[in-house]
Amino acid sequence: MIGYLHGKIISKKPTKLLLDVGGVGYLVNISINTFEKLSDKTEVSLFTHLSVREDAMDLYGFFSVAEKEVFELLIGVSGIGPKSAQSILSGIQIDDLKDALKAGNVSRLISIPGIGRKTAERLMIELRDRIDSVSETGETVTFGVSTVRGDAIAALVNLGYNQKIAERAVRSVTDKSPNISIEDLIKEALMNLNA
Repeated sequence: MIGYLHGKIISKKPTKLLLDVGGVGYLVNISINTFEKLSDKTEVSLFTHLSVREDAMDLYGFFSVAEKEVFELLIGVSGIGPKSAQSILSGIQIDDLKDALKAGNVSRLISIPGIGRKTAERLMIELRDRIDSVSETGETVTFGVSTVRGDAIAALVNLGYNQKIAERAVRSVTDKSPNISIEDLIKEALMNLNA
């Protein structure tokens, strides 16, 4: 099985990457979150998962071990295939997915494109207790802080901001001040959005 690749980027699109590894071109499916991390790179190292079916062999690449682990948890859920897992990882950051699962926030999961209520509830039931096994993604967020973060994102969405834009704004503030109060978090996120 191919578990890791390092090579030169030949071409990239939001969900696909052509990677030259020692003269061999690997077509790798990636999430939009991984794509965003590759924006200024000409060479990249990716953790990979090879999906083998009767009619196809597809390679999925991840910028972090945590993203690969979440992908593998997702495809272990009944009814979630590799393409659906890739779509979920494109629609939500890993820490936000962890927060939503731990807090039982079905509405946040439904806001991911392609996820309906039944799938969201299945994800909640099957992954709530297993999501903590995922490696740290670089952020150390306690459950209390993550609830504050989720509430701040919800507040910004209710004010009319796009979900992903709200997540980025809140994450940039919590990266600098992890123990910030919800009021200050919303104020600073709004100042960043309106700057």
